[in-house]
Order: sequence, then structure tokens, then C-alpha cells
Amino acid sequence: MPIKILMPALSPTMETGTLAKWLVKEGDEVSSGDIIAEIETDKATMEVESVDEGRVGKIVVAEGTEDVPVNDVIALLLEDGEDESALEGAGGDASGGSAQKASESEAPAKQPEASQDKDSKVADAKAPAVPVSDDGGRIFASPLARRMAQQLGLDLAAIKGSGPKGRIVKADIEAAKDGKAAPAPADKAASQGKAAPTAPAPAGVEVPGFEPPADVPYDEVKLSGMRKVIAKRMTQSKSHVPHFYLTIDVELEKLMAQRKALNARLEGEGVKISVNDFIIRASALALKKVPQANAMFAGDKAYLFKRQDISVAVAVDGGLVTPVVRDAGSKGLAQISSEMKDLATKARDGKLMPEDYQGGTFSISNLGMFGIREFGAVINPPQGAILAVGAGEKRAVVDGDAVAIKLVMTVTLAVDHRVLDGAIGAEFLKAFKAISKTP
Repeated sequence: MPIKILMPALSPTMETGTLAKWLVKEGDEVSSGDIIAEIETDKATMEVESVDEGRVGKIVVAEGTEDVPVNDVIALLLEDGEDESALEGAGGDASGGSAQKASESEAPAKQPEASQDKDSKVADAKAPAVPVSDDGGRIFASPLARRMAQQLGLDLAAIKGSGPKGRIVKADIEAAKDGKAAPAPADKAASQGKAAPTAPAPAGVEVPGFEPPADVPYDEVKLSGMRKVIAKRMTQSKSHVPHFYLTIDVELEKLMAQRKALNARLEGEGVKISVNDFIIRASALALKKVPQANAMFAGDKAYLFKRQDISVAVAVDGGLVTPVVRDAGSKGLAQISSEMKDLATKARDGKLMPEDYQGGTFSISNLGMFGIREFGAVINPPQGAILAVGAGEKRAVVDGDAVAIKLVMTVTLAVDHRVLDGAIGAEFLKAFKAISKTP
């Protein structure tokens, strides 16, 4: 029987991906461990290895296909001794579109062995093994939605999907569990002679029916997966996180003098420390002094982190990513500089791994290199704060009773007021300023 190659989940939160490129073609022999495809997520392009060996019998999803759901069949491998006739009825969509995993309609998704027996008994008692709609058609649902429905004893045929092309997703199962009625379909409202209400646009999605001005030339640019995720997350952040902002000026003369001396000393070692490296370290040390600022809101509780994992915004084609410098408070400037250089290179090459960008506790966004004097950043949820860094520039500063020209940088802390108050944010900035003035 042909072996099904499925769209892999390359991160814990990945639901769909773009099949960027096939590195094999139909008829090629592959062995376990061979690189067979490149998958684009919202953060990076990652290589996919074959788990099994065999001959590529059919490529189900063409390269360049976007929004392919996790666990959909993307190709079929023929085992030793099998020919193309074995592909008949093996599953997959020969049209090259996003294929549904054939086994989804035959059995629940595989669960951890420790709970599989128990959960399978619940599923057998409460849900049909092969979900079909009232008219005998197949029901389309994500693997997670199917598993949740089976465990809760919900009938998928009675649930209206809100995903692409009516696909049932996790939110639909949760709504059904809570007894919330699904919105009436547009065609039903129309059949009753009433105009269907316009649903609010999902976060990051253009309002249906919008058209650009007819007399203004324009280019239409398709949003990348990364840009869609940024739009969604930033809309959620500004809609649901109560931001407030605190701004402070930091003098940089001593920092720049120390940077010059360190770089002269490290010149032969291939290390060049940037102002951003100082900012990362100063932020981490300030979080050590004010640990209440290293926090995350979590509903009825808050998490106060004992390690300073600093997410640093890096601009890339199509958006930005935030690779993480782990435990920055325990590292010196040279180590931070080396790690940040490596992470930035991987980010711009699209080679970041999930462990490179997941799990930060505090973020930094630095636009000083673009000449931006001051700005307020949007918090990167679920973190509790982000530091926006402006350009260092010469300014007239009152020093005692005289006016002096000094190199000054403005930084603005955006804070989640659900978990941090103004006094905590002010203490953090005071510590950051003191560390930056005497690094």
C-alpha cells in the first residue's frame, strides 16, 4: 500500500504552510533522511526529510501551493514491488490543490499511546468513525477539531465550519461545546428574502467588497504568510492588550566610548559589538533588577520569569521576525553580539528554526539605524512589554546650570497594563538608563 507523505507541523502553532518547492519528482527513489521538499511557515523556510523510503508515485500538492493544512497528504510513495496501479484509491487530490488527509474520514487522529486506549473508547461510544453530512457528503474538519469533537461527543454534521471553504476548526468545536449558535449561512438568509448581515472581517483580513479608487493607478500585492500572521497578531494585540507608554532619554557618551575601546580590543577576534548589543544586555540586566517587569499576563494569573530571554525584532523581506537571545542577563557583550549576528543572518536567509524565535519574555525593536528619533512599538503577545529604541543624536541638554551638547537616545517602553503598572515600568527604565550610562 502506498505510503502517505503528510504536510508536517513545523512548530507547535502551525496550522497551514506553503509548499514552496519540491526537491524530488515523480519516479525518483528516496531514502529515509533525504530532503524532499521546502515548506514555508510564517517565520522561515524549512527543509522536510523523508521518514520512509520508496519511489515517488504521485506528487499530490504542487509546489507553490499556499495554506496547505497540517496533516494533509502532499505526496505518495510506492513501496518496493508496487507500481502505479497501487495509487488508485490511495487518497490525495490529483489536481494539485490542497489535499485533505484521506485517513481523517476513516479514523481519529493518532494520539499519544498513554491516552490512546482511553480516548478511543470515548470516541467509539460518542462519535461516528466516518463523519458524513446529512446529504451523504464528506465533512471537512481539521484533525484537532475531529479529535475534540470525538472526545466531547459532538456530532460534526451538526456543526457549521467557519474555516476556509466551510472547514470545521477548533473555534467551531469550542463554540458548539459552549452552546453558542453558529451564524446563519448567507444563502439561508437570502432564501427568506432578507439580506445576510455582513460579518466583521477577521483580524488582518481586508473587508469584503472593498475596491481601490477607480482613477488611481495601483499594483496589487498578495500578502505573504508572514505578513498575514503579523497583521493578525498585531490587530489582536492593539485590540485586546491595554497599552500604555513610558519614555525616557538616555545619554550615550560613556556607552559609545566603551564600545569603541572594546571593538579595538576585539578587532583580531572577528567580533564587532553594536549599540544594539549594549541595549540587549542593558535590558536584560534591568529585568534582573526589576523582575516584575519580566512578566506575562495569563488570565487569572501572571507569570514572572526568572530568566531574561530577549526577543529582538529583525526586518526581513515581507515583514519581520523576532529571534530570541536566551538568558541574555548571564551573557557578556561579545557572546550576545555573536549570537545576535548569527540569528539575524538566519532570519534574513529564512533559516530560523522554531526554537530560535519562540518563547521570548521581553522584546526590543530598534529603529535608530533608520534615523527614527522616537516611536511606540506594539507589544508582542503574550509578552508584557516591548522597548522601542530611537536614534542616538546630538542634542542640547541642560547640565546643571549650563546647556551642553550631548549624544542622547530616546527609548519608549510599551507596557501591558493588565500585568504591569506605571511604577514598575518606570523602575525598569530607571535601571535601564543607569546601566546604559555606566555600561
